[in-house]
Amino acid sequence: MAVARKKSRKNNTTKKITKIGITTDTLTSRGGVTLFAKYLEKTQILTWLGMLFGILRRSAKGQPIETIFKQVLCYLMDGMSRHLTYFDHLKKDKGYAASLELNTDELLSSHGVKRFYKAFSMPLVWSFRKLLKQLFLWRLRLKTPPVIILGIDSMVMDNDEAVKRHGVQPTYKKKKGFHPVQMIWERFLVDAVFRGGRKHCNAGNTVAQMVRDVVKLIRAKYQEDVAIIFLLDSGFFDEKLFHVFESLKVGYVCGGKMYKDLTDLAENMPDQRWSQYTKGNEGWKYFDFDDKRESWSRRRRAILCRFTPQDPQQVFDAFRPLTILYTNLGMGEAIDEILHQVGRDDLLEAEPILRMAHGRGRDELVHRAFKDFGFEELPFKRFAPNAAFYYTMAVAHFLYECFKEDACEGIIPVQSYANTFRRKVIDTAMKIVQTGHEIWIKFTQATWDSLQLDQFWERCNNPPKFVWV
Repeated sequence: MAVARKKSRKNNTTKKITKIGITTDTLTSRGGVTLFAKYLEKTQILTWLGMLFGILRRSAKGQPIETIFKQVLCYLMDGMSRHLTYFDHLKKDKGYAASLELNTDELLSSHGVKRFYKAFSMPLVWSFRKLLKQLFLWRLRLKTPPVIILGIDSMVMDNDEAVKRHGVQPTYKKKKGFHPVQMIWERFLVDAVFRGGRKHCNAGNTVAQMVRDVVKLIRAKYQEDVAIIFLLDSGFFDEKLFHVFESLKVGYVCGGKMYKDLTDLAENMPDQRWSQYTKGNEGWKYFDFDDKRESWSRRRRAILCRFTPQDPQQVFDAFRPLTILYTNLGMGEAIDEILHQVGRDDLLEAEPILRMAHGRGRDELVHRAFKDFGFEELPFKRFAPNAAFYYTMAVAHFLYECFKEDACEGIIPVQSYANTFRRKVIDTAMKIVQTGHEIWIKFTQATWDSLQLDQFWERCNNPPKFVWV
């Protein structure tokens, strides 16, 4: 005879939510912003921003410049909205104010942010470039690399769908927008020139002056005999620029243009004259020779290379990309001796030069990371406020990368894009509690464990200090 089983009572013990209400506790869903704000304070970057742009504070009744930049930098780190009206929402949030260690009446409105950026003139905007280069020196002194490899590239900021903006013009990508040229070191933007969309990559004397300024700064403030190498694509293929590099005694690897005589040379070259370079599942055949274009004053080293997949049937010969690189490495110039002194003679060989050139793809990843962190459509109609906001995003992105290195090592990978970082670090629930003369911030045990918040908090309070040199 079957015995009837007792009904499980587990379903009856499930707790159902039947009411909602309002809490008077001070809460925020952006707990990670507190950690970033503390990092900004302890690095002393806010103090230097206040000194650099203090002229914008016209009255003692206005907000301190340090407080304004603190809120804008945290707004960019938050990344919840790309609209300045989001400041009006934040102004009503007591938890957000407490997380920035501010009173609610100190929080900016969207109108306050607009007034602040509309006060910028172009001469003052260029001060951001000085700041970026000082931040670059700060990181150089922490890492002390014997060879500094800098990439130069332009980046299109698509403003095609924005209301008419001063400086928004057709770009080579067939989108209307801005077209800044940027200098990159590892994951950092170290210098940039904000420009209208119709400016081509190597327009005017912009890039040459950027190179002169950065090389002078590195040798004066970091190390006089450090090896410096610039990586560029074919958009910067210009003998005048090569002369600048050579006169400064720095190295360069620049993509060239495939003229018909070079194509004919590749087609008629016997197979035994080509060398093979392999990286992972990909490979290239290359030919190392000296070349002189018709308008040039001298011959330069050139490396002609053709993509050769592991399976030759993947790409027909006629469709395999043929590219050429020009460089002064290995030509007996001053840069060769500098590389020899630091023990990097390997960089004078063809294969390491090809690796550096192919590594230029990392610069594109920095552009992607920058756009992922900030936004392309800028909020103002006039050029100067948009330029100032662009440079603020560049500074914020630089500090975001520093924050990952200095405070998040071993917790969040430094290669993480902003969206991943925000979901894991910034979007954390936090409770602010005031007891006696102390203010505590409290997290759940799960968040405490996953972010190792005891170490995280200690690192945020003891980061490397930023000093203007």
